[in-house]
Amino acid sequence: MTATTIVPRSRKTVPAPLRASKPAPGSAAPPRKTTELRRRMHQDLQLAGLSERTQEAYLRAVRQLAAHFKLPPDQITEPQLREYFLFLKNDKRFASASLKIAFCGIKFFFTRTVPRDWETLARIRVPRAKTLPDVLTTDEVRRLIDAVRTPHNKAYLWTVYSLGLRLGEGLHLQVGDIDSQRMLVHVHRGKGAKDRYVPLPPKTLAMLREYWATHRNLLWLFPATGRDGQQGAKATGPMAKASVQGAMRRVVQEIGLKKSVHIHTLRHSYATHLLEAGVNLRLIQQYLGHSSLQTTMVYLHLTSQGQEQARATIDKLME
Repeated sequence: MTATTIVPRSRKTVPAPLRASKPAPGSAAPPRKTTELRRRMHQDLQLAGLSERTQEAYLRAVRQLAAHFKLPPDQITEPQLREYFLFLKNDKRFASASLKIAFCGIKFFFTRTVPRDWETLARIRVPRAKTLPDVLTTDEVRRLIDAVRTPHNKAYLWTVYSLGLRLGEGLHLQVGDIDSQRMLVHVHRGKGAKDRYVPLPPKTLAMLREYWATHRNLLWLFPATGRDGQQGAKATGPMAKASVQGAMRRVVQEIGLKKSVHIHTLRHSYATHLLEAGVNLRLIQQYLGHSSLQTTMVYLHLTSQGQEQARATIDKLME
């Protein structure tokens, strides 16, 4: 498996517009117009250059708004919109992140797809939650990976950790992304449609080669293997998100980790471990694909090593 063994790149297809949700028992079916509105909004999202995941989240936010009032979204009034945001905040008790997604999706619809000059859209502010994610120690990461039984999940989770990848970035790695000559991995179309190169550890290259030899798919490093686990060679797409997420949940439960651990936790842990090992913060920003250094600086709060060194320095100065 080398960088030269690549077939023409076939990236993820753009998701089809969300299907109309099923009406609740006793309620009328949604008007046909909502399908046309979804199609238009979906096109607007594509033209705005938003990621597939963001497109799906924004479409879902507008669909939920329409379902709440049992009306096509373009018939919803400003007072109703204000009532809905208060409902999400006070009754549903949405976390800041969820509330922000709902607000941004609905605002997009009412500013791009069916423009409304509403004061509510201009005045609402969603405060950013000041919470820190859980991170694993290097020993916890290795214990977690060692406990994974299936080869495809073990190889995938180690790759995500050792390269600092997002969930989708790991799933969509292709054979041609691996540059074994320069020991780099080309991460295509990360968040914000930004490409980047990340260092490829020898252990990761060896694990990828070993796993790829079990399926030899010409395009995907982590192809969908099918129900019988034997379809990897002919797969036209990568493993499903739900598959690797389920594997992570099971292994976290099995080894008894008490932290809140998700696949993205491996990325947080990667950045924290690099910082603790003395890697420059600017390089970590580059490896993670962050546009702003401020985003990367959150990891300064997750490492105890730097704080211990600072405390020792202060104690020595004050002797």
